[in-house]
Order: sequence, then C-alpha cells, then structure tokens
Amino acid sequence: MAGLRKSKTAVRRSFSKEFKIEAVRLMTEGARRGTDVARELGIGVELLYAWKARYLSEAQNAFPGKGHLSPEQAELVRLRQENARLKEERDILKKAARYFAQHLA
Repeated sequence: MAGLRKSKTAVRRSFSKEFKIEAVRLMTEGARRGTDVARELGIGVELLYAWKARYLSEAQNAFPGKGHLSPEQAELVRLRQENARLKEERDILKKAARYFAQHLA
C-alpha cells in the first residue's frame, strides 16, 4: 500500500495568458456560470473568479507571464535602481568633500 501515498510535493500547474483570457471570456460573454466553465476547464472556481477580477481591473496587462513585469512594476524597479545609484553617488561626493576639506585646509 506504500505506492498509494500521495507525494509531499504538489505539482503546480501554470496557465498561459491566452488560456486565462479565454476562460474569463467564456464566463463573461456567454450566459454560463463560473462553476460550469471551471469544471469544463479542470480548474478551481475560485481561481477562475480571481482571474476574472484581475482581468477586469487590469485588462491587457492582467497576466504578464512568468518573469515579465507589468508596466507599473517595471517602472518601480527602474526607479528603485536609479534611487540606489543616486544614493551611492551622493555618498561618494560626501566622502570626496570631506577628503578635500581635510587636505586643503
């Protein structure tokens, strides 16, 4: 009976952006219930409704994909990198100012 035990690591399925959009479209454009669409697609109804909420709030930027950022997230990353670079430059200038103040006075 040891062969009947479930694995401790669950396999996480991933779905393409197109699949998610089509699933939401089936539910919203047709007169079909979310539970029926979810059952047909083999996904959880909660997942389908989460996709719907995300798609309705973010439209085409809703499912950027693995490793891809939304425009807002990409801008935030860029600004954080710029901020770190500017802080480093500021610190270098402070050290240079102290050095010259000590050696030129």
